[in-house]
This record gives sequence, C-alpha cells and structure tokens, in this order.
Amino acid sequence: MNTATRLALYGAGLVAVFVAAFIAAGAVVPDRVASDWTTSADHTAHTPTTDAATAPAPEAAPVRGVSIAADGFALTGLAAPTRVGESGELAFTIAGPDGRPVTSFATSHDKQLHAIIVATDGSHYQHVHPTMDAGGRWALPWQWPAAGSYRVFADFVPAATGTALTLTSTVTVAGEVAPSLPRPVSATDDVAGFQVSLQGSLSTAGTSMVTARISRDGNPVMTLQPYLGAYGHLVALREGDLAYLHVHPEGASPSGPDQLSGPHVQFATSAPTPGRYLLYFDFQVDGQVHTAEFVLQTTGAQPTAPPAGQPAPNPSAPTDAHGGH
Repeated sequence: MNTATRLALYGAGLVAVFVAAFIAAGAVVPDRVASDWTTSADHTAHTPTTDAATAPAPEAAPVRGVSIAADGFALTGLAAPTRVGESGELAFTIAGPDGRPVTSFATSHDKQLHAIIVATDGSHYQHVHPTMDAGGRWALPWQWPAAGSYRVFADFVPAATGTALTLTSTVTVAGEVAPSLPRPVSATDDVAGFQVSLQGSLSTAGTSMVTARISRDGNPVMTLQPYLGAYGHLVALREGDLAYLHVHPEGASPSGPDQLSGPHVQFATSAPTPGRYLLYFDFQVDGQVHTAEFVLQTTGAQPTAPPAGQPAPNPSAPTDAHGGH
C-alpha cells in the first residue's frame, strides 16, 4: 500500500471517530444546547432570551431620610446633650449648595421645618419644631429620655427649590442601654384614654389607603382639632434603615382653627419595598397632641378600599409639599 492510500484511509478513520463522538455527545447534552452548537456557529450574534427568572427586578421607589445630604443641601453642625438626664440644646443648620446656612424656607403644614427624633429601634418618637435664628441655626431645649442611638430628621422645603427634603443624622447618647425587644405587628394603640386603629394596609403593588380611626370608651371621637393645618399627621419609617415612607393626607383641610372633625383621618401610602414599617399618628383633642404608634407589614395585594362612607384616594392628585406627613 502506497503512502497516498495510507493517508486517505487514516483521514477517513478520523472522520468516522469524530462523527461517532458527536453522536455520543448528543445523547448527554440537551437538545437545545446541541441545536445552538449547530445552528449558531457565530456566538457573538447569539442573543439570549429573557424570561421571568432572568428579567431584572423592578427598581424600588426612591426613599427619603436616609442621607445627611441631598440635592446640594446638607444637615450640618448637629449638637445635643451627650448623656441621659443632661439638659442642653438640640441644634443644627441646613447648609445650601453654596455651603452657607439656608435661612429661607417655604411654610409646610404651618411650619418652616419639622424635626423628627426617634431611637434607632423605633422607640422614644418625638415630632418637634425648633426655632431658627438669624444665622440659620435651628435649636430647641432638649433632654434625652434614655441612652442609645437616635436618628434626627429635618423635614423642610427650601424656598429656592420648592422641593421637600428630609435629611438625617445620628446622635449617640451615653448611659446604660436596655436591650430592646422586637416590636410586634400591631394596627391598634391606646394612648391617653383614646383607642386608635389603622384600617387598610401598606402595599408594594401601588398606592393604598391607610385610615386612622379614633374612639374613646367605645364612642367615635368627633372633636379632632386642626393640628399643623390638618386633622392628623402620619410619619412612617421603614424598619431597619428608618427611611421615610411616602405619605400624604387625603381630604379637605380645616377651614379654620375652630373646625372639628372625626373620627377618621385618611392617608395615601406607597411602600417602596416589602418589610415592616413603623407608623406614628399625631392628633389633637382639647388642645393636647397625642401620638399613636403602630407596626405594619407590607403586602403585595392591591390597594385596600377605604372604610364605608369614606372617599377613595386619588393617585393623580398633587402630593402635599410636606410629603413625610
């Protein structure tokens, strides 16, 4: 057998071995993969399909109150007593994009700035209103109720932008810290002889309605007084990072300081992420402001209907400038 014949037989043998190996591979490699190999030789032109498992998750709605600075504004110069029982002053300044103290604010809910102070576990909540001096420094007398870590929120609308901002910083208070227990989910609270309940739920599926109902001794309270331009204010914080939940009141505002209402106060809500939220509802009766506290778990359900006889929320309505309340 000459050399040419031997080379031809050797080449034919290689082809046979390659074909046999390819057929064997088809038995263990899924048909879809094998088909890709044979029909898409140019892998740079192959475009993978998108299904529910690989589709990107929807982007969470933006939240407020998680940063010391935003949109060029910053909470600066925060000062406070450092120990439990020590009397002093809680003070801070809002610096503008030029680094100078801001002294011009829009009025929102009867105030130019609302301060929220709460322990990082959600306890010791206070909604207060410091006063500003000519230099832009906000301050009020202060004493801490317990040791631990606290968040200080400044909620305001700069006159220059007209956009609501919520900035935050942390204060650590020295002293013996008692361990905190997890707060149970609860939609009811008793405060100063009033029974307050929340009807509705927080949903991640869109805007939903949360309605506070106030009663006393089993009777609906019809003597809610205007407080900061409304019959009630709701602050909601996401458990963990204490981010502000977007909340705004529904219904007509009081026409005057002597106009009474009750027993419902409604709020349109929109939860950016699943989880637990801490809610604080302020209301005023007989000149005294009370705060009811709740813990709600979000649902993926569609927005809940308001109680019978109450108007449904209008998601297209303009939001209040003071969106944190």
